[in-house]
Amino acid sequence: MTPNPYAPPKSEVADVVRGHVAPALWNANAAAAWSLLFSPAFGAFVHMKNWQALGEPAKASAAKTWAIATLVALGVVSVAAALLPDSQALDGLSRIAMLALLLSWYYTSGRPQVALIKERFGDQYPRRGWAKPLLLALAALVCFVVVMVAIGVAFEALSNGR
Repeated sequence: MTPNPYAPPKSEVADVVRGHVAPALWNANAAAAWSLLFSPAFGAFVHMKNWQALGEPAKASAAKTWAIATLVALGVVSVAAALLPDSQALDGLSRIAMLALLLSWYYTSGRPQVALIKERFGDQYPRRGWAKPLLLALAALVCFVVVMVAIGVAFEALSNGR
């Protein structure tokens, strides 16, 4: 069987428990922390890539589901905020909903990866760089803001045109 040319690179760092070679991974705790700024979709996506590198396709699929669900929730909350009249209650409710989503993701999906990596490799695994995922997340955030402003402007123009 030939090795997968698309598989993440392997390093010579050993699994402290099972003696396996550790793949290059992003720090799972850092991914969770960056999720405070970029939403749980960011952390779930990074964790999905880590699960793939760890050879856990079922957990990678679950992380992908979290990322998609978070993006859908963000879209629904943002469009609702743009279309509904200004309301402090709606703003507070959307913040609480997104915080609940973040905590749900972290405790059901994010934290188990942190624990597994710590148990399996400790701090002895090759680290992947953060430049690319953070730049992509920043670009996605800018695009999201531009789209939301465009929706708001279009809605305002339609409201004033009546």
